[in-house]
Amino acid sequence: MSAPTPATRPSLAVWKFASCDGCQLSLLDCEDELLGVATQLQIAHFLEMSSAVIEGPYDLSLVEGSVTTATDVDRIHAIRDNSKRLVTIGACATAGGVQALRNFADVVEFADAVYASPEYIETLATSTPISAHVQVDFELRGCPIDRRQLIEVITAFLAGRTPNVPNTSVCTECKRRGLTCVMVADGTPCLGPVTHAGCGALCPAHARGCYGCFGPTPNPNIASLAGWLRRCGMDDAGIGRVFSTFNVADPDFDEGRRYGH
Repeated sequence: MSAPTPATRPSLAVWKFASCDGCQLSLLDCEDELLGVATQLQIAHFLEMSSAVIEGPYDLSLVEGSVTTATDVDRIHAIRDNSKRLVTIGACATAGGVQALRNFADVVEFADAVYASPEYIETLATSTPISAHVQVDFELRGCPIDRRQLIEVITAFLAGRTPNVPNTSVCTECKRRGLTCVMVADGTPCLGPVTHAGCGALCPAHARGCYGCFGPTPNPNIASLAGWLRRCGMDDAGIGRVFSTFNVADPDFDEGRRYGH
């Protein structure tokens, strides 16, 4: 079966908001898989890859990064209006990112500390996920995202089906890999029981505890995990810190963040 012609291929656009570009790089890292996807898609807007731009509307938009400026608010509405499907990729786009620490402090104080001329900085007081502003068709978690899951999401939308992305915890990935629980066996603090699967248990596979990069599982039992973290030697301030990273503004991690206050 021959590949569709450029004129008949669904169009893909990739957009950046406040972020480090790591999730876009995950797409470029797909290499061979991306070449296969490219035969089925027309990559119409992806400035990380090429300066060539084809005007929309777009069949699928991937959005990396959080909304942190008034301009961002206008941009995401324009992108949503110009996209048949919109998928957010990464912790910044799905939860506000580590930059959402500003949500719990004084952003003016931060700007004064960082910039020599803070009066030129125009920013919002909060960093918010894309879903706080427009309808999102699917959220792909991670900091950065897993490239295998990204390819699954793209191919699923090409096929007109729901992406097959597991909605379980990192602990299930440890079990599948036959890994010994670092928290039970070694007393290493680990957020795996309350963290969404997707990384393949990367940190536990190297005898390190999970850092919660992929955000919370549905209905995480934070209070129970806090008890285990205390057994591992953490105090409330330490518990608050481990929940105040990649997904600090996610409502389901808020209980954990509050242990430090």
